[in-house]
Amino acid sequence: MAVVATGFFDGVHPGHRLVIDTLLSQARSRGEESVIVTFWPHPRAVLQSGADSLRFLCSQTEKMALLRSLGVDRIETVPFSRQFAALSAGEYIDMLVSRFGCSSLVLGYDTRFGREQAGPEQIAAIAPAKGLEAVIAPPLLIDGVPVSSSRIRSALEQGDVALASRLLGRPYRLHGVVVCGDRIGRTIGFPTANMKLYEPLMLVPRNGVYQTEVEVEGNKHSGLTNIGTRPTVGGSGLTIETHILDFDEMIYGLDITVDFLSRIRDERHFSSLSELQAQLHSDRASILRR
Repeated sequence: MAVVATGFFDGVHPGHRLVIDTLLSQARSRGEESVIVTFWPHPRAVLQSGADSLRFLCSQTEKMALLRSLGVDRIETVPFSRQFAALSAGEYIDMLVSRFGCSSLVLGYDTRFGREQAGPEQIAAIAPAKGLEAVIAPPLLIDGVPVSSSRIRSALEQGDVALASRLLGRPYRLHGVVVCGDRIGRTIGFPTANMKLYEPLMLVPRNGVYQTEVEVEGNKHSGLTNIGTRPTVGGSGLTIETHILDFDEMIYGLDITVDFLSRIRDERHFSSLSELQAQLHSDRASILRR
């Protein structure tokens, strides 16, 4: 038999981890297996409900690695389909029992499932008739407000990466490969690593310049990352480019991770490359002082 927690767990933030800590505690006390049941793809991608604005806080690969690091016995990924979405909350519980041996269900304060989008209190009311115990984990509060994936997304959309990192319990990270750019940065003494995301639906923080920590080939460096359209050089389309401090190696085609530490300023249009260069020197000095 198994104690089960279920959800999408985007970002695997401290609120999720509180649910999973409750799962582990319940499983130990009952002498049963601890199981996380998640799903893929995201429901909005299948149901086409706001799919155009769907953005993730971590890739599926990163999410699974984070979940595995928490010490649960088993993680199961259920394919999300329209047929799956048509299940009622009661039918979903029946599936958890028949497929995963669920004897107890751990719920987050904002857990919802089933076609009726039953909340934790409704699910807890259904559970006894299914022979289950349901345990509702309390919300985790930061600044008096529950931590949630939507709250983290809102912080990133506003460019508040420091708040997003506090809510995540770690710096917000983008992961990708270094691709060729137009090399204008190199001509003014600020070469940049241009990143192509491995997961194109990752949420990219609001346009601007950020203090970052960059990892390339297992080594960490301080970075200055610009997100935006590069208006000074007539850019078009969103780019994520990072000047790695005290680093001048050719890294095209290599894996790169960028952790966002703080926001420095908005992206702006400068009247000349020399004016941009002066601002970048100021930005670099700013992060060295921090």
